[in-house]
Amino acid sequence: MKFKLPFKKKQQPSEEMNVVKENIELIAPSENDFTQLIKDATNNPADLIIKSIPPNLTLIYINNLVNDQTLNEHIITNLQNKFYETPEAIWPALSIPEVNISSQLEETITSLVKGSALIYVDGFSQVVLAPIPKRESRSLSTPENESQVIGAQVGFNESLSTNVSLVRRYIVSPNLCNEEMKIGKRTHTSVSLLYMNGLASDQMVNTLRQRIKDVDVDALLDSAVLLEMIDDNTLSPFPHMLLTERPDRFCDGLLNGKLGVIVEGSSLAIVCPQSFIEFFESREDQNLRWQVATFARLLRFTAIFLSVFLTPIYVGALTFHYEVIPQAFLVPLSESRALVPFPPVFEALLLELIIELLREAGARLPTKIGQTIGIVGGIVIGTAAVQAGITSNILLIFVALSALASFTTPSYTMGNVIRLIRFPIILMAGFWGFYGIMLAFCFLLIHLLRQSSLGAPYLSPYYPPRLKDMRDSIIKLPLPLIAKRASLTRPADQEKFDPEPVKPEKS
Repeated sequence: MKFKLPFKKKQQPSEEMNVVKENIELIAPSENDFTQLIKDATNNPADLIIKSIPPNLTLIYINNLVNDQTLNEHIITNLQNKFYETPEAIWPALSIPEVNISSQLEETITSLVKGSALIYVDGFSQVVLAPIPKRESRSLSTPENESQVIGAQVGFNESLSTNVSLVRRYIVSPNLCNEEMKIGKRTHTSVSLLYMNGLASDQMVNTLRQRIKDVDVDALLDSAVLLEMIDDNTLSPFPHMLLTERPDRFCDGLLNGKLGVIVEGSSLAIVCPQSFIEFFESREDQNLRWQVATFARLLRFTAIFLSVFLTPIYVGALTFHYEVIPQAFLVPLSESRALVPFPPVFEALLLELIIELLREAGARLPTKIGQTIGIVGGIVIGTAAVQAGITSNILLIFVALSALASFTTPSYTMGNVIRLIRFPIILMAGFWGFYGIMLAFCFLLIHLLRQSSLGAPYLSPYYPPRLKDMRDSIIKLPLPLIAKRASLTRPADQEKFDPEPVKPEKS
């Protein structure tokens, strides 16, 4: 038995070599055998077209994948009624780029399903591959989830080539690197890794490249799925990489030393590394005066705090801490809750659940119907709940204000997390009051301190503290003071521009 096991290991590579040789020699020098091999390899689909072009050519393509105009004008017209002695003689007759000649069946089939036309010369074991794919994509439109007033009004679509071209229109530089990879055993989805050579950290580029190559799945249909696979911590509810549909925000990240990933078939691109604070910053902040941008950011962070802690504070105050309620509010608050039979924690959870149901129903229904359901449903259900004594009108105001504040988050994925973490904090407030709220806050803070984005600290620039990077975080200082790139991405070149020409003149 000790000698048989090594013998089996030696035999296995030779069998694999035989399989490779068979795949290479499968293109037969006979028209009937070749067409039958193509049918068997593609399971003979209904849209597989096999045309005979006299005197000695055979044209094979999949009808729904090739450009009909290019096929008729540049291939069929040029090849008709001409005798070609070898496959190499066809090459000059085709007025299309990237023509290739192959003798491997696997390469031929892969090219066929990607939109190539196969030109076979009878009697040869080679075939000419003419890529003429039909490029169908949605026209460019305004971003749906990341709207802004001042700035570009165009978003990504589902075409990888279109999205890369949009990025190249913003960044006209030879230093823009684009590495394309294939993911998915069955889908072979194209994925582009983009970064600026000379800005992006080589270590981060190598890390992200290796993470993408290590993804082993049958199919990849969206960039959000890829993001979850290459994330630093998939168990955390908080996103560690940004999903954006705005080319300007994507390019702004590349120009700051970040990395970007675009997936074929998805209108959302990935930007990383990303800090927690940056999820609450809008691209429009860069287009506003520093005073207005700072006010908008402070308003946004205040809204996030209210969205997470306003309802739990109400529950904790009514359940355990009546002494913190001002005396002027005790009487109206008691009258509002006089007919409510439920404890505050159950009342708050019920209203929060109703708000989430209305939001989910409004998002899934058609646009016109969804808006009507959201407005009318909220008014009708809220009024009926107060009149029936199920909830108090004061809590209804707090819950509505919390829901409204959660929609100020520029990132949709982070907004979902903000709405999610309200529920456990409300439960903690119902069990232990303000002590439960502080316990939940400490747990969230410790969790965030342990997170990272592509190896970079998630709470940068506040942990570890970096005073220079705080100039463009929660607040935005004047332009001359933010002339350097943030150290989050460890950029090779920290200077964004020379601050001297934009400094105001001293009187």
